[in-house]
Amino acid sequence: MSLPRYPQYKDSGATWLGEVPANWETRRVKFLFEIKKRIAGEEGYDVLSITQQGIKVKDIESNDGQLSMDYAKYQFVEIGDFAMNHMDLLTGYVDISQYFGVTSPDYRVFSVRDDTVCNARYFLYLFQNGYRKKIFYAFGQGASQFGRWRFPTEQFNDFIFPLPPRSEQTAITNFLDRETGKIDALIAEQEKLLTLLTEKRQATISHAVTKGLNPNAPMKDSGVAWLGEVPVHWDVMRLKYICDVQTGDKDTVEAVDDGDYPFFVRSQTVERINTFTFDCEAVLTAGDGAGVGKVFHYFNGKFDFHQRVYMMNNFRFAKGEFFFRYISSMFYKVALEGGAKSTVDSLRMPLFMNFHVTAPPIKEQSSIIAFLDRETAKLDALTAEATRAIELLKERRTALISAAVTGQIDVRGVVIQPGQEVVAA
Repeated sequence: MSLPRYPQYKDSGATWLGEVPANWETRRVKFLFEIKKRIAGEEGYDVLSITQQGIKVKDIESNDGQLSMDYAKYQFVEIGDFAMNHMDLLTGYVDISQYFGVTSPDYRVFSVRDDTVCNARYFLYLFQNGYRKKIFYAFGQGASQFGRWRFPTEQFNDFIFPLPPRSEQTAITNFLDRETGKIDALIAEQEKLLTLLTEKRQATISHAVTKGLNPNAPMKDSGVAWLGEVPVHWDVMRLKYICDVQTGDKDTVEAVDDGDYPFFVRSQTVERINTFTFDCEAVLTAGDGAGVGKVFHYFNGKFDFHQRVYMMNNFRFAKGEFFFRYISSMFYKVALEGGAKSTVDSLRMPLFMNFHVTAPPIKEQSSIIAFLDRETAKLDALTAEATRAIELLKERRTALISAAVTGQIDVRGVVIQPGQEVVAA
C-alpha cells in the first residue's frame, strides 16, 4: 500500500527538511525543549547508559565499558526526560528515559516545555531519525576520526524541527508505533533464523570433526571428557604433536619487501602491508585481547602476523584445513569457557599446546573437508539471505519513519488492512 501525500506543501525554511505540509509550522528546538543540568551531588543512584538500543541501567559492578571514579558528579535523569549522547553523532543516540537515575555530565538531558504543544513520542522519532539518517552530523563539530563529532548547544537550540498540529503528532506516532512494531517483529524473526543457522553451522562442523561422516562407524572412548566417543580408527593427539606454534615479530626484520600482503593482528582484523615473512599454510589466532581464542584465520600463501598472534603451521597427522575447522569450532568453547580456561585476556601457551585434537586418516579428513565445504556453503547462503532481509527491513523502517515525521506521507486516518505492506512515498 502506497501512502498519499498531503494536498499542499510549503517551504520549511530548513535545508535538511525541505517542504512540509501547508498546515504545519516549524520551530527551533529551544522553543520546544528545555535543557536541564542537575548534578546529583552524591552517589547511590542507578547509572544510566545511552545506547543505540535505548537508555539502559549500567551494571557498574561488572567493570565492562567506561567507568567513572565519581558518580556524584553525574547529572539526574528523570522518567520522561530525553537523554542524548550528543558527543558522538555517529555512534551516539537519544531516547526517552524509563528510569530515574544519573548519566554522564557530558550528555544532554532535556524535556518538553509544553506537552499540550508537543507529543514527546513524535519528537523522539524525529530526534532518532536525526541520528539514523545522519541529519545532525552536518551540524556537528569536532574530530570525527576520534569519535568526537558533537552537536554543540547553540546548533542544537537553533535546529529547526517541523511542528504539526498536536493531533497530527499523535496520529503519526500511533501509525509509526503500529507499523514499526510489525517491522520489528519481522526483524526479530530473521534474527532468530540467523541464530538457528549459526547453531546449525556450529553443530554440523563439530559433529563432522569429532564423530566423522559415517553414522554406523564403531566408536571408542577418546579419553577426553568433553570430546566423548570418536570413531575407533581415529587418533586423538595433543596440539603440539599436530603442528608447530609460534608468535609473530612486530618488527618483521626478515621480511621480504615486494608486494601487498595480509598482516594478521589480534583485533580480529586483517591489515595489508608491503612485506611478508612467511609463505606457508597456517592457522592463526589472537593470543590476547578481546579476540583471544575466538578468531581463527586459515591462510595459505605469503603473509605476516603480529607478535601477539599465534601461528600454527607445519601440520602433521592433520591437514591444515581440517585442523582449522576443528580448532575454530572446538577451542574457545572448551578451553576458554570450560574448566581449564586460561586468563580472561591472555591465552597461555601450555594450555594451547596441550589441547586435544582428533586426527582421522588423511583421506577421511579430505572427505570431511569436502562435506563441510558443501554444507556450510548452503548455510552461509541462507545466512546471507537473512542478513540482507534484515538490512532491507531496517531500511524500510527508517524510510517510513523519516517520511511520516517530515510530512512526506499523510497518515491521518490511514487504515492498514491485514497483510498489506506499507510503502513510503
